[in-house]
Amino acid sequence: MCFHCSFGGFGHGGFGIPFELESYGNYRLLRQPLTYYPITLQQPSIPYVRTSHHSYSEKQTVPQFYNGYHQNAAATQTAPVPAQGMKVDRNNTALVITDPQNDFLSPKGAAWNLVKDSVAENHTIENIELLLKTAKENKFKVFVSPHWYYPYDQKWRFGGVLEHLMHDLKMYQRKSPLSLEGFTGSGADFLDRYKPYIEDGQTVICSPHKIFGPEANDLVLQLRKQCITRVILAGMSGNLCVESHMRELIERGFEVAVVHDATASAKMNGLDGDKAAKTNFRMIASASWSTNEAINKMRSTHRISPYR
Repeated sequence: MCFHCSFGGFGHGGFGIPFELESYGNYRLLRQPLTYYPITLQQPSIPYVRTSHHSYSEKQTVPQFYNGYHQNAAATQTAPVPAQGMKVDRNNTALVITDPQNDFLSPKGAAWNLVKDSVAENHTIENIELLLKTAKENKFKVFVSPHWYYPYDQKWRFGGVLEHLMHDLKMYQRKSPLSLEGFTGSGADFLDRYKPYIEDGQTVICSPHKIFGPEANDLVLQLRKQCITRVILAGMSGNLCVESHMRELIERGFEVAVVHDATASAKMNGLDGDKAAKTNFRMIASASWSTNEAINKMRSTHRISPYR
């Protein structure tokens, strides 16, 4: 079966180029090469946009389209950011703490001067302890994603700005993965007030992440093996390790609620990492909670059937 067709335009300036198509099964094959004919164009009329059964002048439709677009954009910018929230139960929800270590949270720590203002404003040290205490009291599993560097890590050939800074400050230094020599009380060690919760034999201390996110450690594996699908996330530092953990866990299919005042970030040279982190927590995570909100949710949860 053959179809005789032509390309054409609307209005007085229309023209046609005839050609033939042959239908063959589900395919249409060109039966013969296109033949080009001389074309004489008349004075073009006002172009029309054909929609449904009506024709509108382009001068009429374009301003209406763009005005409507800008009105929608303005409405979106002023609308409140929706709060989806996240359900919490002991069976599939865990507390994850990143870098609860001296180099960030002790006045003797290598990075203390960078984060001390943010730590004080958020009451970060106290809030992390409250989360750990509440999780233990209410039988939530706790996972720690630490940050440790070994001597061979200092020989890396390239890195980002704050990655270089961490190496220059000698943060999170350990002798080797097989030795705890000099570890106790060092910058790589956990804050003393957290140790009763972390070193209780129940907390899962993951292998170290090396830059910011958990891509290089076993956090995701450990969570999966415990049938965890939802994470309450806190720790140090907000716009680096916490945010990177949040993003990667979400990409891996976890629901994540970040406790925005149980973290802190560097403030330096006019850059406010804490403000940046809280903006992204609010925009990306399933929820951004205060410590009190997170505690109330952990306390009010009820044990449901296993592997839910």
